[in-house]
Amino acid sequence: MLTGKQKRYLRAMGNEMDPILQVGKGGIAENVVTQTNETLEARELIKGRVLQNCMEEPKAVAAELAEQTGSELVQVIGRNFLLFRQSKDKPFIVLPK
Repeated sequence: MLTGKQKRYLRAMGNEMDPILQVGKGGIAENVVTQTNETLEARELIKGRVLQNCMEEPKAVAAELAEQTGSELVQVIGRNFLLFRQSKDKPFIVLPK
């Protein structure tokens, strides 16, 4: 579980990022979960977007994706969301205590 200070730190990092993950009308399919897991292992912090043609609410999609990937949901703003998971092999984001 992330503290408020850690979430603020990650939100500041995510502010400059472009969304690299998109969830469309297919919702959270197996390939989206696989892609998210691989990207989280490589980058640790990713920004995603729920497209207009997705029938589910962005908060619900982000929460479900975080649960399926074992990551932390940092933030949801509009249709964009941030996910964080520490890398097992090469962690490079150092969170404040």
